[in-house]
Amino acid sequence: MKYRHVVLIVILILIVDQTLKFWIKTHMFMQQEFIIFPNWFRIHFIENEGMAYGLKFGGDFGKILLTTFRLVAVVAGFVYIKKLIREKYSTGLLVCVSLILAGAAGNLIDSMFYGLIFNDSIGYEVAKFMPPGGGYGSFLHGRVVDMLYFPIYEGYLPSWIPFKGGDYFVFFRPVFNVADAAISIGVITILLFQKRFIGKHMAPQQGSTIKADQTA
Repeated sequence: MKYRHVVLIVILILIVDQTLKFWIKTHMFMQQEFIIFPNWFRIHFIENEGMAYGLKFGGDFGKILLTTFRLVAVVAGFVYIKKLIREKYSTGLLVCVSLILAGAAGNLIDSMFYGLIFNDSIGYEVAKFMPPGGGYGSFLHGRVVDMLYFPIYEGYLPSWIPFKGGDYFVFFRPVFNVADAAISIGVITILLFQKRFIGKHMAPQQGSTIKADQTA
């Protein structure tokens, strides 16, 4: 796998992620919802200040810190993936790292620029792109747009379940976006197949070391 293939994966995911976010932002008001498949898949527009799946981190200073960390991580990610390619790691690992890199870049774009290019979504008002009065925030203070919602199960838990019995429960509750999904798929796949991804790469190196020792 070559570096241009990594760049292509990242660009394709960014196009899908940003196109969907742009459409959501300019066509839906906050908390508006479209039911795609009843009972398990909805488009539900929300925004979050922080990390993936609506998690938050440390107020205004935390927002700047998180966005800066994302920027550094994306730059470092491109450098790191070049190293993986030079050392001929498996295509599967490179694809997974590309997914993680693309997801981080997708949410980074929101955090860096959306506060500048969109006005706020208040009540039933739909945001405008490049409004005359300026955006709702400054550089690095944009909010991440989320819209994918999969409430596969909604209902009250059986009373016999410890601690949570009788409570109203939703699975899967978090609302997320394409970038979040790319990161999750990349991370989970690496965790599941790390021996295959890393082991096949390390075995030839160990074999070469043994042969070199025998020759010496």
